[in-house]
Amino acid sequence: MSIVLENIKKQAGLLNKHIVLPEGEDKRVVKAGVEAVKENIARITILGSVESIKAENPELDLQGVNVVDPATDARTDGYAQMLFEARQGKINKKTGKPEFETVADAKANILKDYTMYGALMLKAGDVDGLVSGACHSTANTLRPGLQVIKTKKGVPLVSSCFIMLAPEQGNQFCPNGVFVYGDCGLNQNPNSEELAYIAISSAETAEQIVGLDPRVAFLSHSSKGSAKHADVDKVVKAVEFCKEIAPELKADGEFQLDCAIVPAIAKSKAPNSEIAGQANVLIFPDLDAGNIGYKLTERLGGFMALGPICQGFAKPINDLSRGCSADDVKAVIAITALQAK
Repeated sequence: MSIVLENIKKQAGLLNKHIVLPEGEDKRVVKAGVEAVKENIARITILGSVESIKAENPELDLQGVNVVDPATDARTDGYAQMLFEARQGKINKKTGKPEFETVADAKANILKDYTMYGALMLKAGDVDGLVSGACHSTANTLRPGLQVIKTKKGVPLVSSCFIMLAPEQGNQFCPNGVFVYGDCGLNQNPNSEELAYIAISSAETAEQIVGLDPRVAFLSHSSKGSAKHADVDKVVKAVEFCKEIAPELKADGEFQLDCAIVPAIAKSKAPNSEIAGQANVLIFPDLDAGNIGYKLTERLGGFMALGPICQGFAKPINDLSRGCSADDVKAVIAITALQAK
């Protein structure tokens, strides 16, 4: 196991946070929940029927894991009321009618959508974070968060990042053993202001989750004016916005990738920059670049990719890949617990 990942789990354990896993029907999720409790990573609630979960996972000892069945839990009516009030006045675009005409309609919804049920537990303060997506789409995971948890004050959008862990033999351009890449999972073509907020959120994740002193590089196909294009202008403006919004953040650009992380290249391409050649938080100009970048790093560079980690919610919610393993789920549980501190 990566030393960085091991430390993430240890630090999470010290916080004793409570994480809800809505997908009790998924064996990987149940296994991860059981192991997270045994390894003292977090307190765990799994949503589903106790009988069904036990029957589907006879090899697992659920002792210490809290299983909540929304169909019988005493808090369900209260959560339904919360959802009804949170969405009052919202119109269903398909029907043209209110999303929920009565509290009973809201209750029927959360008895079918356990991710929304988990989000309401989070809103009520009954848990500290939510992890879902092993067998549901990203939209299904993020929609409840956007509808009832919403974004942090002063943060206009939810974004994502990947924590990229260097292979055991290390990497000469990654002295700390970790990079943070944003946004590689959610925002298709962010404008300059959105790119600035993605950078600020990614720097916060870098500091909060892996203890980095964030040095943020805005990436482009240009380094400090070496190319002229509207795409370059977008990144230049993003750097300006970032410095306005978060003047204390160590951030610079626009940089080509080699200029951002290779000291020898930085000396020739950006000799006056304190970030060039030393960046550990890399901000990609759009989703195409970010997705390609993290997968190249993972597949050709041998890095481990943790994520996508969601940023910007008022309370922590994270989405899993549907191809995840139980170990992946466990890692995201730990990250979510650290986001809740």
